[in-house]
Amino acid sequence: MSPEPYVLILYYSRNGATAKMAAELARGVEEAGLTARLRTVPPVSPDTEASLPPVPDSGATYCSAEDLRHCAGLLLGSPTRFGNMAAPLRYFLDQTSDMWLDGSLTGKPAAVFTATGSLHGGQESTLISMMLPLLHHGMLIAGIPYSEAALMHTTTGGTPYGASHWAGSGTSDLSRDEVALCRALGTRVADLAQKLGD
Repeated sequence: MSPEPYVLILYYSRNGATAKMAAELARGVEEAGLTARLRTVPPVSPDTEASLPPVPDSGATYCSAEDLRHCAGLLLGSPTRFGNMAAPLRYFLDQTSDMWLDGSLTGKPAAVFTATGSLHGGQESTLISMMLPLLHHGMLIAGIPYSEAALMHTTTGGTPYGASHWAGSGTSDLSRDEVALCRALGTRVADLAQKLGD
Protein backbone atom coordinates (compact mmCIF):
# COMPACT_ATOMS: atom_id res chain seq x y z
CA MET A 1 0.00 0.00 0.00
CA SER A 2 1.51 3.33 -1.06
CA PRO A 3 1.64 6.13 1.53
CA GLU A 4 -0.89 8.95 1.40
CA PRO A 5 0.44 11.73 -0.84
CA TYR A 6 1.56 14.91 0.88
CA VAL A 7 3.00 18.29 0.08
CA LEU A 8 6.19 18.97 2.02
CA ILE A 9 6.45 22.50 3.39
CA LEU A 10 10.15 22.80 4.14
CA TYR A 11 11.39 26.04 5.63
CA TYR A 12 13.87 27.79 7.88
CA SER A 13 12.58 30.51 10.20
CA ARG A 14 14.67 32.44 12.68
CA ASN A 15 12.16 34.93 14.10
CA GLY A 16 8.88 33.25 13.19
CA ALA A 17 7.78 35.16 10.07
CA THR A 18 8.57 32.35 7.63
CA ALA A 19 6.92 29.85 10.00
CA LYS A 20 3.72 31.93 9.96
CA MET A 21 3.75 31.79 6.17
CA ALA A 22 4.29 28.02 6.26
CA ALA A 23 1.16 27.62 8.38
CA GLU A 24 -0.93 29.56 5.85
CA LEU A 25 0.53 27.58 2.95
CA ALA A 26 -0.43 24.41 4.82
CA ARG A 27 -4.03 25.63 5.04
CA GLY A 28 -4.06 26.11 1.28
CA VAL A 29 -2.65 22.62 0.69
CA GLU A 30 -5.26 21.04 2.95
CA GLU A 31 -8.11 23.06 1.41
CA ALA A 32 -7.13 21.37 -1.86
CA GLY A 33 -7.47 17.93 -0.27
CA LEU A 34 -3.85 16.91 0.35
CA THR A 35 -1.92 16.50 3.57
CA ALA A 36 0.59 19.23 4.41
CA ARG A 37 3.78 18.02 6.10
CA LEU A 38 5.56 20.90 7.87
CA ARG A 39 9.30 20.43 8.36
CA THR A 40 12.21 22.71 9.24
CA VAL A 41 16.00 22.52 9.28
CA PRO A 42 18.37 23.18 12.17
CA PRO A 43 20.50 26.31 12.24
CA VAL A 44 24.05 26.01 10.97
CA SER A 45 26.41 25.93 13.92
CA PRO A 46 30.08 26.94 14.07
CA ASP A 47 30.59 23.94 16.37
CA THR A 48 32.43 21.04 14.77
CA GLU A 49 30.43 18.56 16.86
CA ALA A 50 26.71 17.83 16.56
CA SER A 51 25.33 19.91 19.41
CA LEU A 52 21.60 20.02 18.76
CA PRO A 53 19.03 17.42 19.78
CA PRO A 54 17.57 15.37 16.89
CA VAL A 55 14.13 16.91 17.50
CA PRO A 56 13.63 20.65 18.14
CA ASP A 57 12.08 21.79 21.41
CA SER A 58 9.14 23.43 19.63
CA GLY A 59 7.69 23.97 16.16
CA ALA A 60 8.03 21.68 13.18
CA THR A 61 10.31 18.66 13.36
CA TYR A 62 13.51 18.55 11.36
CA CYS A 63 13.20 17.36 7.78
CA SER A 64 14.63 14.00 6.83
CA ALA A 65 15.88 13.05 3.40
CA GLU A 66 12.96 10.64 3.15
CA ASP A 67 10.44 13.45 3.85
CA LEU A 68 11.77 15.19 0.76
CA ARG A 69 12.28 12.12 -1.40
CA HIS A 70 8.67 10.90 -1.08
CA CYS A 71 6.75 14.18 -1.26
CA ALA A 72 4.17 14.71 -4.01
CA GLY A 73 5.02 18.42 -4.10
CA LEU A 74 7.27 20.91 -2.32
CA LEU A 75 6.90 24.40 -0.86
CA LEU A 76 10.32 25.76 0.09
CA GLY A 77 10.72 28.81 2.32
CA SER A 78 13.45 30.96 3.82
CA PRO A 79 14.00 34.44 5.18
CA THR A 80 16.22 36.49 2.92
CA ARG A 81 19.92 36.77 3.69
CA PHE A 82 21.47 39.44 1.47
CA GLY A 83 19.11 38.54 -1.37
CA ASN A 84 19.67 34.81 -1.00
CA MET A 85 18.23 31.88 0.97
CA ALA A 86 19.50 31.37 4.52
CA ALA A 87 22.52 29.11 5.04
CA PRO A 88 20.65 26.37 6.99
CA LEU A 89 18.27 25.73 4.10
CA ARG A 90 21.08 25.85 1.57
CA TYR A 91 23.08 23.39 3.68
CA PHE A 92 20.15 20.96 3.70
CA LEU A 93 19.72 21.21 -0.07
CA ASP A 94 23.45 20.67 -0.60
CA GLN A 95 22.99 17.19 0.92
CA THR A 96 20.49 16.06 -1.75
CA SER A 97 22.89 14.97 -4.50
CA ASP A 98 21.65 11.37 -4.26
CA MET A 99 18.11 12.54 -5.12
CA TRP A 100 19.49 14.52 -8.05
CA LEU A 101 21.34 11.43 -9.29
CA ASP A 102 18.34 9.11 -9.06
CA GLY A 103 15.74 11.67 -10.16
CA SER A 104 13.56 11.32 -7.06
CA LEU A 105 12.13 14.84 -7.41
CA THR A 106 11.93 15.02 -11.20
CA GLY A 107 8.52 16.09 -12.47
CA LYS A 108 7.11 17.08 -9.08
CA PRO A 109 5.63 20.57 -8.55
CA ALA A 110 7.41 23.06 -6.32
CA ALA A 111 7.04 26.67 -5.23
CA VAL A 112 8.95 29.06 -2.98
CA PHE A 113 8.23 31.65 -0.28
CA THR A 114 10.18 34.23 1.73
CA ALA A 115 9.99 36.95 4.38
CA THR A 116 12.10 40.11 4.55
CA GLY A 117 12.68 42.83 7.13
CA SER A 118 12.45 45.64 4.59
CA LEU A 119 10.05 46.11 1.70
CA HIS A 120 12.80 46.00 -0.92
CA GLY A 121 14.97 43.57 0.99
CA GLY A 122 15.64 41.08 -1.77
CA GLN A 123 12.38 39.12 -1.86
CA GLU A 124 12.45 38.29 -5.55
CA SER A 125 16.16 37.41 -5.71
CA THR A 126 15.72 35.16 -2.65
CA LEU A 127 12.79 33.39 -4.31
CA ILE A 128 14.82 32.87 -7.47
CA SER A 129 17.80 31.58 -5.46
CA MET A 130 15.56 28.88 -4.00
CA MET A 131 14.27 27.92 -7.44
CA LEU A 132 17.74 27.15 -8.83
CA PRO A 133 18.43 23.88 -6.96
CA LEU A 134 14.82 22.80 -7.58
CA LEU A 135 15.30 23.30 -11.32
CA HIS A 136 18.46 21.17 -11.13
CA HIS A 137 16.32 18.48 -9.49
CA GLY A 138 13.92 18.61 -12.44
CA MET A 139 11.03 19.97 -10.40
CA LEU A 140 8.23 21.95 -12.06
CA ILE A 141 8.19 25.48 -10.64
CA ALA A 142 4.82 27.08 -9.92
CA GLY A 143 4.50 30.80 -9.32
CA ILE A 144 1.49 32.90 -8.42
CA PRO A 145 -0.53 33.99 -11.47
CA TYR A 146 -1.95 37.48 -11.73
CA SER A 147 -5.40 35.91 -11.79
CA GLU A 148 -5.00 35.97 -7.99
CA ALA A 149 -6.61 39.34 -7.20
CA ALA A 150 -4.42 40.00 -4.15
CA LEU A 151 -1.32 40.05 -6.36
CA MET A 152 -2.69 43.05 -8.25
CA HIS A 153 -3.30 45.28 -5.22
CA THR A 154 -1.01 44.14 -2.41
CA THR A 155 0.96 46.91 -0.70
CA THR A 156 2.94 44.46 1.44
CA GLY A 157 4.30 41.12 0.18
CA GLY A 158 3.43 39.05 -2.84
CA THR A 159 5.20 38.39 -6.14
CA PRO A 160 4.57 36.27 -9.23
CA TYR A 161 7.71 34.29 -8.27
CA GLY A 162 6.20 33.08 -4.99
CA ALA A 163 4.62 34.16 -1.74
CA SER A 164 6.38 36.82 0.31
CA HIS A 165 5.91 38.75 3.54
CA TRP A 166 7.17 42.15 4.58
CA ALA A 167 7.97 41.36 8.21
CA GLY A 168 9.37 44.75 9.23
CA SER A 169 11.13 44.41 12.56
CA GLY A 170 9.87 40.84 12.80
CA THR A 171 6.70 41.59 14.72
CA SER A 172 4.36 42.34 11.80
CA ASP A 173 1.50 39.94 11.23
CA LEU A 174 0.81 38.70 7.74
CA SER A 175 -1.41 41.12 5.84
CA ARG A 176 -4.74 39.96 4.43
CA ASP A 177 -3.19 39.91 0.93
CA GLU A 178 -0.17 37.93 2.11
CA VAL A 179 -2.43 35.34 3.74
CA ALA A 180 -4.53 35.06 0.57
CA LEU A 181 -1.44 34.60 -1.60
CA CYS A 182 0.09 32.00 0.73
CA ARG A 183 -3.11 29.98 0.72
CA ALA A 184 -3.45 30.34 -3.07
CA LEU A 185 0.10 29.08 -3.60
CA GLY A 186 -0.45 26.13 -1.26
CA THR A 187 -3.62 25.21 -3.13
CA ARG A 188 -1.88 25.60 -6.50
CA VAL A 189 0.94 23.21 -5.63
CA ALA A 190 -1.48 20.68 -4.11
CA ASP A 191 -3.71 20.81 -7.20
CA LEU A 192 -0.72 20.30 -9.46
CA ALA A 193 0.55 17.42 -7.33
CA GLN A 194 -2.80 15.68 -7.63
CA LYS A 195 -3.00 16.20 -11.40
CA LEU A 196 0.57 15.08 -11.99
CA GLY A 197 0.15 12.09 -9.69
CA ASP A 198 -2.86 10.71 -11.59
